[in-house]
Amino acid sequence: MPTYELALMLRTMPKAELKTTLKRVSHHIFSRGGIIRNIENLGFRAMPYKTSAHGVVHREANYFVFKIDTPTRVVADLKEEYGRDVDIIRQRVYKATEETNTNCTLEKELLPPAYRKEVQNMIEEGKTQVNKFTYKFNYNSGLDYYPFQK
Repeated sequence: MPTYELALMLRTMPKAELKTTLKRVSHHIFSRGGIIRNIENLGFRAMPYKTSAHGVVHREANYFVFKIDTPTRVVADLKEEYGRDVDIIRQRVYKATEETNTNCTLEKELLPPAYRKEVQNMIEEGKTQVNKFTYKFNYNSGLDYYPFQK
């Protein structure tokens, strides 16, 4: 199952109602075979611009990010379900990027740039490209002069 990030903006409400809304959101994920890896609370703050959702204008919201593993076919169902929920102002689902494990040592970092493998690769690539400052344009007109020049 691929990993997704579900970003939610929930309407202004007391903590008890917020807790039941979060339980309802997580229950929808679990009932469709998904797994919640992490829930991150980004806090209650003002929205960048006022937004109308379900007939009410919102200026502040509770921000949450769920990191979930769920089948791809379920994502559309979750979007539809959360679109009908009156407590959710806005929801977005993003495919999470996989973390890359890079082996970096202090020895490699302390090398001067000219001796680093990445820099050497960039220099070799630059040598193969055309230099736009020394390249002379060929008109291919067959004439020995440029006809549009005065």
